[in-house]
Amino acid sequence: MIIITADDYGKTRQATDGILRCFSAGRITSASAMVFMEDSQRAAPRALAAGLEAGLHINLTMPFSSDRAAPGVRHHHGRVAAYLAKNKLAQIVCNPLLAGSFDYLFQAQRDEFVFLYGREPGFYNGHHHMHLCANMLMGKIIPEGARVRRTFTFDPGERPFVNLFYRRLLDRIVDRRYVSTDFFFGLLPLQDHERLRGIFRRALSRQVEMEVHPENADEREFLCGDPFLTLMGSASLGGFRELAGRGRRI
Repeated sequence: MIIITADDYGKTRQATDGILRCFSAGRITSASAMVFMEDSQRAAPRALAAGLEAGLHINLTMPFSSDRAAPGVRHHHGRVAAYLAKNKLAQIVCNPLLAGSFDYLFQAQRDEFVFLYGREPGFYNGHHHMHLCANMLMGKIIPEGARVRRTFTFDPGERPFVNLFYRRLLDRIVDRRYVSTDFFFGLLPLQDHERLRGIFRRALSRQVEMEVHPENADEREFLCGDPFLTLMGSASLGGFRELAGRGRRI
């Protein structure tokens, strides 16, 4: 089974409409929704009406563009975003002085998602994949047993050893604490059809997630085109709700 998740739902009108177009064409299965963004309020009822599975795209780095973000939310977001932007090490070093800000931001965004969608998020991931930064994991901020995106999957030799070791460590935490897929890939590069065929072949026997961004015109047109349909082959599409019970809690 493959879950094709479109990120940044609600970020802008273009992002929302591009995702809904791909969903109506049967080329994506899920969308990770941003809250406190310019199109978040318009996007929510459209997802519900279409039957689009939605999760929370936790935003710790991109400025909020909706006036629904209260001053307190903006304050904590500014502190966290400034820290994470310092350097790449900020993602892997837990800052105890910001523990409260990380938790506040997560709770505020989850509460806003519930307000907009009338239910808890179906799954969680993060803008720039920051849902797996050290403060989020060490603080155990995302509830145990939730459906959560793992790190990008790379085969041996595709990344330096230290990078692969770190990713496997994160994946081990995800697998033990949450519910996730076996593999996670991005759609790009669009021209590498052999790579995409390999991803869909894995989905014939394992659980795979693919991340896409239909707000970008080239990705949107590729997803809705015949070549992508051919590449999908006989792989079955599914959603995060079908992953229930696959995780092992610590």
